[in-house]
Amino acid sequence: MLWARCLVAFNQRETAAIRPDERKEAGLNFLSYLAVIAVTLALSYGIWYSYSVILVALLNEFGWSRSMLAGVFSVFTLVHGAANPLIGALCARLHPLSLMAGGGVALGLVLWVDSFIATPWQLYLGFGVFTAVAVAACGWITALVQVQRNFPRRLGLAMGIAGSGVGGAMLVVVPLCQLLIDAYGWRTAFRVLGLICAAWILPSSLYLLRRGRASPEPAGAPPAASAMPHVKTRSMTLAEATRTAPFWLIVAVYFFGNLCSQTLLVHQVVYLVDHGLAAIVAASVVSVVGLSSIIGKIGGGWLSDRIDRELVVVAGIAIMVTSVGALAALGAAPSRWGAYGFAVLLGLGYSVIAALIPAMVGDRFSGPHFGSIIAVGMIGSSMGSALGPWLAGYLFDLTGSYALPFLIAAACGVVAGMASWLARVLRMRAMAGGPKNFL
Repeated sequence: MLWARCLVAFNQRETAAIRPDERKEAGLNFLSYLAVIAVTLALSYGIWYSYSVILVALLNEFGWSRSMLAGVFSVFTLVHGAANPLIGALCARLHPLSLMAGGGVALGLVLWVDSFIATPWQLYLGFGVFTAVAVAACGWITALVQVQRNFPRRLGLAMGIAGSGVGGAMLVVVPLCQLLIDAYGWRTAFRVLGLICAAWILPSSLYLLRRGRASPEPAGAPPAASAMPHVKTRSMTLAEATRTAPFWLIVAVYFFGNLCSQTLLVHQVVYLVDHGLAAIVAASVVSVVGLSSIIGKIGGGWLSDRIDRELVVVAGIAIMVTSVGALAALGAAPSRWGAYGFAVLLGLGYSVIAALIPAMVGDRFSGPHFGSIIAVGMIGSSMGSALGPWLAGYLFDLTGSYALPFLIAAACGVVAGMASWLARVLRMRAMAGGPKNFL
């Protein structure tokens, strides 16, 4: 599988500096541990990103408005974001892998219940609320805390590999969902995905829990050479972190960056179908986004361990803003290969937000409160993810066009890039002797 081969290639390069008698054990441990987490994230967030094709199926069967259907996704992201601080706090008291295992069981159950949806309020409650909580329990926060505790020396690369599972969701789970919908209907798709999630997430999480702490970095292995020095600070509590400028800049990157990316990710399929592409072709575009995001997350994570993370983030956001223009241009001249070109740009661009912003948080706020800090910071992500798709659906219903939503998305991407750049400026000032709350 191409995804697995990419992970192996990166892992071989990263372990090249380790002594030969340690390299094999360290490399396999590093890769296998992160691969298990990546597959879990692929399944849990496969549900998230599959909503773009489920939306089309619901639109065809029930004829509900796009703003109503996009509103379900907005509720989903808001509930997911509201659950994250609780998940982060629980990670300080319970083992993250225990939470992940429980979330896998819950996700399997609620997806089965989702298959019986017949009214809008059932969709909002079942998918928008209960499914969102289950995804949060076995999702990004528990994975981040587990990775940050186990792989501090290669934080950017480790988070990139784990986060590549979200790209795997788009590469594998979304097309699988579309195939199931085409063959058996969306209700069967929910049931099959629920069974797969429970069958993998529960036993794999318990396996890692029983395996104990990963030890992929032998004492003789140097950390990745980084061009990004950091100010040494004591561990901060959540309250202390929220009184620093970088925390709110990171929240701004999350909010505006995800408003841009989620607008595209939720509406890309229906937009392409509107302009003449077959539904299965439009779903395959999601797969290309996923594949390119895997490359972006692993490559961006590797690069961010060597140069300033903020610079990598700014470059990725610039690519994402370019993808907005590419998608808009497809409306005038739709083509399969043009859609794939857009997908490559979007995947490479948006991937840096998902993979590297948590690493930026870890650089500044590592310690026992990391889970709570990143979870509260990601409320900005959830708010942007909720507002963008809903606003795009509302404006489409109002105007019959995606021109204004795409313009707003591009502008928000620019603001996210500016916030990331300013975070770097403040860190450099702190290193030069400025206020420590500018780190």
